[in-house]
Amino acid sequence: MIKPTDKVLEFIKSHRVARMATVDGLGRPLVIPVCYHFNGSSIYTPIDKKPKRASPRKLKRVRNIIENPNVSLVIDEYYEDWTELCYVIINGRAEIIESGEEYQNSLRLLSEKYPQYVDMKLSGLNLPVIKIVPYRIVSWGDV
Repeated sequence: MIKPTDKVLEFIKSHRVARMATVDGLGRPLVIPVCYHFNGSSIYTPIDKKPKRASPRKLKRVRNIIENPNVSLVIDEYYEDWTELCYVIINGRAEIIESGEEYQNSLRLLSEKYPQYVDMKLSGLNLPVIKIVPYRIVSWGDV
């Protein structure tokens, strides 16, 4: 298991949005913003009930993960003073989880971090969660 430094861990946990990149079997990329929770060993990002063009299991990010489980997350801060720019890139292997204790725990953790998930009753929607296990964490700047 990859163990980030305390400073990197705090940076990851303190941020509320990341950009997740997936790639399909033909190498075509997709980058989307995601809400997430990092428990120190895995990152969880849910499929929620915000309006989407496809059913949850037919979403491009889900299909991409099934075809190619390698993903990348970027968590960053931008400043006009470029000496303050910083980011963390997390490369990992993703899988779709839909049931079990880990699934229920991920929904609880996500709902604790984001009150919006409580309001939408995320834990009762039976929607998939993307689980990412990091195999590389890179930081740059004052992180």
